[in-house]
Amino acid sequence: MILEVLVYPHKLLRESSKDVVHFDAQLHALLDDMYETMVIKEGIGLAAIQVAVPLNVLVINLVDEEGVQKRETLYEIINPVILEKDGSTIYQEGCLSVPGYYDEIERAEHIKIAYYDRHGNRCEAEFTDLMSIAVQHEMDHLKGRLFIEKLSYLKRKKFEKEWKKKQKAGK
Repeated sequence: MILEVLVYPHKLLRESSKDVVHFDAQLHALLDDMYETMVIKEGIGLAAIQVAVPLNVLVINLVDEEGVQKRETLYEIINPVILEKDGSTIYQEGCLSVPGYYDEIERAEHIKIAYYDRHGNRCEAEFTDLMSIAVQHEMDHLKGRLFIEKLSYLKRKKFEKEWKKKQKAGK
């Protein structure tokens, strides 16, 4: 089922998410719906809070060389915690909750996380490059933060002005 993606400045996007305690059919349905929604909206990541579910759940699926998202390369990350991070990289990020806006954001180049899979098994993984950026971006959502908050003061003011103009034009 395709879910509605909340758009900035929706107040739910500011909420901190709660840890998953039940790894059940309801969670599996949420993960499946989030995956379908992310693919249809042409995203590479989606946090549960973006579809109005305040749980520490995110899905990430980078595209392959042919630009295809394959289900077998999907990461379903539940209750993630960053164990290590180092390096620094800048990447032009976008967000399904801030459609049409992209800007350069600085993040750790390499991260190591602990998380749970859909069955409640504890996992650890290390990520670099775009995968590292995507995981950090989605984990920010779980804390009620959006990538636009990492912009400089002047860029943020410019964004807010353009965003309001765009919203008025769209209504």
